[in-house]
Amino acid sequence: MTKQEIAEMQKEAGAAERDLGVSIESATSPDDGIEPAPAEAQPTVEELMQKLETLQAKADGYLNDLLRARAEVENLRKRTARDVENAHKYGQDRFITGMLPVKDSMDLGVSAAQNATDIATLREGMELTLKAFSQALEKLGVKEVNPEGEKFNPDLHQAISMQESEAEPNTVLTVVQKGYQLHDRLIRPALVIVAKPKAS
Repeated sequence: MTKQEIAEMQKEAGAAERDLGVSIESATSPDDGIEPAPAEAQPTVEELMQKLETLQAKADGYLNDLLRARAEVENLRKRTARDVENAHKYGQDRFITGMLPVKDSMDLGVSAAQNATDIATLREGMELTLKAFSQALEKLGVKEVNPEGEKFNPDLHQAISMQESEAEPNTVLTVVQKGYQLHDRLIRPALVIVAKPKAS
């Protein structure tokens, strides 16, 4: 290769450097300040075994938590089933306990009636029994609906007939059968006769 050819090649290389804006030497230089990324270090067998043991301990803990939760759910299910069974068996316990004094009073009344000669004594015994029964119902939340003289209320009363009267129309004249509420719920309406205006 002649000196002239070498000079032309250097000239062309200089033109290429100017076009690209970089130096060929600097682009190919190993001292460009950029270090190659180091290869990742591979974990040792001991490190892998230690990691495996840690993960196994966590898995065992999760399994124990799961088994404990299952046991608690099973115990809760059995306890709930037992409570429901007891509620069916003994749900009337409070009612029966409240009625026992009434039964005792009736037993005494029957015994007294066998030898009684005075009707007033029998009447007094019946009144005491009725009072005990009413008190027992009140303790259970049962309230009497006895609306005589009150305005007719279709939510609590059931009219079985109307009767001409001087009383204000729609007033309850007679209670044929008392009604009852359990707390705020009507369990039996009062059967009543209601006033209506007299025909002219």
